[in-house]
Amino acid sequence: MGRRLAESLPAARTLYDRAADVLGYDLAQLCFEGPAERLDSTVCSQPALFVTSLAALESLRDESPDVILSCEAAAGLSLGEYTAMVFAGVMTFEDGLMLVQRRGAAMQEAADALPSGMVSILGLERLQVEALCDKARGGEILEIANFLCPGNIVISGTNAACERAAELAPSLGAMKAIPLAVAGAFHTSIMKPADKRLTEALADVPMKKPRIPVVSNVDARAHDDPEEIRQLLIQQVVQPVRWEDSIRALLGEGFGEFYEVGPGRVLRGLLRRIDRSLSCQSVDV
Repeated sequence: MGRRLAESLPAARTLYDRAADVLGYDLAQLCFEGPAERLDSTVCSQPALFVTSLAALESLRDESPDVILSCEAAAGLSLGEYTAMVFAGVMTFEDGLMLVQRRGAAMQEAADALPSGMVSILGLERLQVEALCDKARGGEILEIANFLCPGNIVISGTNAACERAAELAPSLGAMKAIPLAVAGAFHTSIMKPADKRLTEALADVPMKKPRIPVVSNVDARAHDDPEEIRQLLIQQVVQPVRWEDSIRALLGEGFGEFYEVGPGRVLRGLLRRIDRSLSCQSVDV
């Protein structure tokens, strides 16, 4: 992941080198060579995705500088919100990476404390998924974690509750229930210990007013006040990601051309499910 960018673009390679100084290990080697088991751990995957996404941004800057200069708003799904904040000038690369590292460690620790997971529910709307959670919860934690696009909502909770939900989903009309390969129930109350550690990490990080609007995962609104942004980044760990609402908020402001910057093309697919007429280009890594 990211090898092509680092080998062809000095600005991208520099980001990996700077990351090694912050993290204390060779992130480039881990991204390019693995092992996959370590790269997939939340502690390492979050810094890796953060740096690789910003490397992809440098690629876009190199190939299409006019796109960067004309960009008028940004958003990022979960971890991607930190990439968007760095791009918008809210925080420095080094501070963003430090936060992402500590966020990943805190979320991994919270996940280890209570075995949990996430399940993507396809083909049901919000009220139906809420009813599914009510039926499958069984006195345990089971909550909506991601509102991704019409007919694609992710739930999170204890492993047993997730298993019950996956079994019940077809009887309520779901097309599929797909368990996700993640370390734990992100964006739920199970992550409550992580938000305390993130609060401590964010307390000492200088933040500036964003130079362009960045839509928050928590409330699908853009915020100018650095202190509000700080609090929303804390809440984001335990609150559902309102991605569909975030995109619709941008559409409501008249935006119609999008660029997906980072590994994969998942967001491009979600965007097309929200509005097939939208233009979205992905930057390869």
